[in-house]
Amino acid sequence: MDFTEKTLNSEIVYNGKVVTVLRDNAEISDGTTSLREVVKHSGGVVILALKEDKILFVKQFRYPLKKVLTELPAGKLEKGEEPLCAAKRELEEETGYRAEKWTDLGYIYTSPGYSDEKLYLYKAENLQFIECNPDFGEILQPCEYKKEDVLKMIKNGEISDAKTICALMRAFYD
Repeated sequence: MDFTEKTLNSEIVYNGKVVTVLRDNAEISDGTTSLREVVKHSGGVVILALKEDKILFVKQFRYPLKKVLTELPAGKLEKGEEPLCAAKRELEEETGYRAEKWTDLGYIYTSPGYSDEKLYLYKAENLQFIECNPDFGEILQPCEYKKEDVLKMIKNGEISDAKTICALMRAFYD
């Protein structure tokens, strides 16, 4: 079965600092056409940092949800930046830690039905505290939890961030 779709035309309807939104007309493999709205994103990184028997998290207000979430440290890729370099930068900015050992956990697509955002997942170990240095406008609180507490927090909905849950699954259930 042919699943491919061909872009017939594409229009930028919004070009912002973080995302660009396209409105495309696509030809589906059965010959019909369909509207496709696509959010273009530069991608990002997620870091599962292990500090002895604990996992580092950050709490931060997520404006679109109007609530505070508990998440693994993460951030956006800068233009031309290698994912591992971004992971090292984000870990230090958000938690103040540097890691000696890095493990690639692969990548995920966050919402492939409408976005091309790709997040690279890493595990960071052998941590050394340097200094927290969050980005301008980024207010967050680093925190640490034991693995068994994290699993309970996922089960009871305290941790509901998809990228966090995916990175934990990749790290601990291989």
